[in-house]
Amino acid sequence: YQEITALLLSGELDAAWICGFPFVQHADKLALVAVPLYRKKPLYESYIIVPANRAVTRWEELKGDIHAFSDPDSNSGYLVTAALLAQSELTPGTFFSKTFFTYGHRNVIRAVASGLSQSGSVDGYVWDVMSAREPELVSQTKVLRRSEELGFPPIACLRTNLDTEEIEQLADALVSISKNETGRKVLSMLQLDGFAVEPETTYAGIAAKYELVQRK
Repeated sequence: YQEITALLLSGELDAAWICGFPFVQHADKLALVAVPLYRKKPLYESYIIVPANRAVTRWEELKGDIHAFSDPDSNSGYLVTAALLAQSELTPGTFFSKTFFTYGHRNVIRAVASGLSQSGSVDGYVWDVMSAREPELVSQTKVLRRSEELGFPPIACLRTNLDTEEIEQLADALVSISKNETGRKVLSMLQLDGFAVEPETTYAGIAAKYELVQRK
């Protein structure tokens, strides 16, 4: 995530599909090009997952766990859980016995399924898609907690490039992707409904979590 964001901020990339967390971190420099629609909304959830056979019902019972995060710049794979803990005056370092980053949501699922970690924070969209594509793996885990709906990882560009012809063409192509056969195949592969132009307030919930964690 850090490498892609750095390339975007330096102008080496015209646009990139990034996470909502780096988008709000660099809100003064980045702008929305388009937002994916998942289940017909520009929103998704973060899941806390545990082994399928683990007898827990509340996130508070995970105290002392070895916990797997996806990426330090991931909203669903880090920030949401960090903010949840911050609401109770806790941090990942004080609540869990150990944490580590897998640098991939699939790897979080693998870590929990294999017993490498006792719990994990993962992108709900990824878990849902993988539950259909890799049921043998995902069925070894279960969702303990679902977050509220938050802004889906967006396509972003530099604010200074937002009104350029290239970015406008990209936005138009994404918004109209469902109008041709190739585009529909791409959407089917991604299990998305399309892309839309959405207001930046879509990411207000993520921004609030970032501010909360920053204060702790």
